[in-house]
Parts: sequence; C-alpha cells; structure tokens
Amino acid sequence: MLFNSRYPTLNAKLFHQQSPVPLKGAKAGHFNVALADELQWNEQDKAAWVEICSGQTVFEQCPPLAMVYAGHQFGQWAGQLGDGRGVLIAQVLDRSGRTIDLHLKGAGLTPYSRMGDGRAVLRSVIREYLAGHALNALGIASSNAVGFTTSTQGVQRETLELGAMLLRTSDCHIRLGHFEWINQYAPELLTEFTQKCIEWHYPEALEAEHPVLAFAEGVILKTPKTSKMIADWQLVGFAHGVMNTDNLNITGSTLDFGPFGFMERFRPNWINNHSDHQGRYVYQNQPSIGHWNLWVWLNNLIPLAKEQDKEEFKQQLVSCLEAFEPAFLAYYTEGLCKKMGLPQFHHDSFDCGMAFLRILQSEQLDYIQSFLRLQQHDYTALRDDCLDIRQFDAFLQQYHQIREHQDIASLDQTMSEVNPVYILRNHMAQHAIEQAERGDFSEVERLFTLLASPFTRQPALEREQDLAPLASDVPEVMVSCSS
Repeated sequence: MLFNSRYPTLNAKLFHQQSPVPLKGAKAGHFNVALADELQWNEQDKAAWVEICSGQTVFEQCPPLAMVYAGHQFGQWAGQLGDGRGVLIAQVLDRSGRTIDLHLKGAGLTPYSRMGDGRAVLRSVIREYLAGHALNALGIASSNAVGFTTSTQGVQRETLELGAMLLRTSDCHIRLGHFEWINQYAPELLTEFTQKCIEWHYPEALEAEHPVLAFAEGVILKTPKTSKMIADWQLVGFAHGVMNTDNLNITGSTLDFGPFGFMERFRPNWINNHSDHQGRYVYQNQPSIGHWNLWVWLNNLIPLAKEQDKEEFKQQLVSCLEAFEPAFLAYYTEGLCKKMGLPQFHHDSFDCGMAFLRILQSEQLDYIQSFLRLQQHDYTALRDDCLDIRQFDAFLQQYHQIREHQDIASLDQTMSEVNPVYILRNHMAQHAIEQAERGDFSEVERLFTLLASPFTRQPALEREQDLAPLASDVPEVMVSCSS
C-alpha cells in the first residue's frame, strides 16, 4: 500500500487514537481482490488480508483512530456522536492518486460508543459488504469494502450472533456532523478544519473568489455530489434508511447504510427501517431530507464569515441551497428519461415517465422488473399484470407517440445501460447470511459475482428468485439501526 495519512494531522480534539480489538477466532469471510488491486495492495498485503480485515494488523504509517462528530438523528439534535464501533486504520492512494480511507467496522469499544458494544455482527457486515459492492457496480457513488472476516465470538443483539469485522473504503469519512460537533464543542477549530476539507476534497475551490462558498456549492451540486447521489438512489430504488446528518459525508458518496434496502414493489412511502416509527426516511422523502441536512450543515458555515459580511454570506448560502432542488430534478429527469427510453428534449417525456410510475404504484408492480419489461418491449406482460387496463393503455399510447419519430434502437441501448437486471433484494441477502452463519460463504461469492455486472443477464449464475420479489403472502425481511 501507498500511505497518505492526513486525518491524524488535524487537531487532536477531533479523534481518539486507539488500535482495533480483534475478535476471538477470527477467520476469512470474503475478499474483494479487484478493489485491493485498485488500492495498490501488494502481494504481501493481499496474503495478509485476513489479519488486516480482522484488526490484527495495524500500520506504523497510520495510527488508528476513532473520529468524533455530532448530528441530528431522526430530526433531533443528538449531541456528541462519533465512531462507536469503527476505527480509521489507514489512508492510502489508489491507482488514480486519490486518497481512500480504510475504516474497520466492528473494531471494539471507543470513547464514542455510548450504549453500544463496539461490535458488528456477521449479518449486518454481509449486508453492507454486498450493498457497497452493488452500488458501485450500478455506478452510484458509495463506500465499498475490501473484505470481511467472521469469528467464533458471540455478540448479543436480539439473539446471540457471530461477531464480524468489515474493512470498508470511502473517499471521505468527514460527515456533515463533523461541522456540527466543531461548532458546538470546539468552534476555534472551524476555520482550519474547513480549510483542510477544501484542500483535500475540493482543491479547485481554493482558486475561487470565495473558497467557502465554492466549497458549499461543490458539496451540494457538483457531480457526483449530494444532489446527484440522491437522484441516483431514487432512480435505482435504493432507500438509505437512516439519513441522519452524521451519515452523510461532504463528498456525496453513500455512507453508513445499515438498515438500507432496494425497493422491490414500487411504494414511494416504503419504510425499510423498522426503527423509523414516524416514516421520516421513507424512499420518497430522501430528496427533501437531503435538502434539510444540507440546510443544517450550511448553518454551521456561517461563523466563517466576518461580522460585517455575515448577512450577505447567509444570503449567498441560501442561494447555494436553492440550487439543490433544480439540480436534483435535472439529474432525476435525465435518469428517468434514460430508464424509459424517452428523449429528454421532448416536453412530454417526464410526464410520461411519471405516468408509468403511477401505474407501478397503483398496481404494486416490481420496480426493477417493470423497467426491464419496458426495455424488452414486453408490453403484454406489463398489461396483463394491471387491473386498470385503461390507465395502462393510455400510458402506452402516449409512450409510443413520443418515441414514434425517434431513433428507437439508440434509446433502447441507453435503457439497457441504466436498467439493472439484478439488485440486492432483501431475501437474496438473507439467504447468503443464513448460509454464512453455518460457515458456507458460497452464496456470498455467487451474489458478489452476480452483482458485479448488474446490467448483464447471467443465466448460468442467476436463480429464479434473483429476478422477482417474494410472493405477496411472504413477510418482508425487516432491518433496523441496531444491525
């Protein structure tokens, strides 16, 4: 590995140095060889992956540390938070020269664990491992993971479960909540911390007339930043499940998705996290929650302005935030038109796409499968699944009218590039978990391979249950923040 340890250069108030505490009887789970290669792991590193991914090996070049931050959880100020079960064990350079964090989840108690035990269980580790892999393969900015290990050590949740560790990667673990903690507990650090965030993640902003404003615009707008990340989630049917301010980072890449889910039947009000009693983080709310989180974050930048410039600075920040909604809608509209095989320039394309979504909602059709049928011109199968035939026929007539004088082959080709054949359905992950808990990781390997190429049909590898939701009389797998 080529180390670039920069977070430890920040003020010591922002972290606590400590080594991970290995689990008893640590053993191999699954290793992401392609990602290890991208991160420039040498053969010695790869041979020692179990030791690295189980906290038995740390690096002199990067003293392990747990970050402190704060946040709003489910809309309420939660005070001081932090890495309660993870440590940053290294920062390394990938093949592109980007600095990538290596963060070990399940590494033991830290000063920020609160009432937690500092551990992760095999069930949640497998879910996050496969989800990060799936999102990256779908082209959605997200954390990923080099590998995970299991153990013989039990960890108490609702039942006694196997302890595990996950070595996840991200381009950034600095969260919106970092700024909340600094303003609340160490305001003297705000200027220097913001400067480092800009230098490390938005260096182009240093050339702007107002670097902090350029930084704010970058976080909100610039691809692949927050507005596009959330649009991409919506387009693929991904629900994060717990969009607290401490779970969104400043680079607009998916982070900390414990109770996540990929929506199957199209239900905009779908709650995938049974800890979300009010439905704050339902699928359809994600854009507005993203907007709210950014509003909270921008308020924490106000102290950076000189007193005489503060009111003007506030208005400039408001302008930054006002650009979020049109940017999100632009990304979403472009993506929906591509999924539908409709020309973006046509004034009726977006309305036609929304009409299709209304059908999926009212008929409770599978989100992924329905777009594939549309792509394959299998209109009969779609129609046969509808009770309101007139609604479908009206949509189909408009759909054909818009496409009538277009390059249909080109539009269909675009559809095939954005409509996945495979997503990580909850029951698929659950099956892999159940086998892994018995010591068999073959299903993890199968899903890992399948999800690596989500847009390509893989008949030799797929199973029938990979292509459809569970029967309506089978209860869904429920997940929570405690995972």
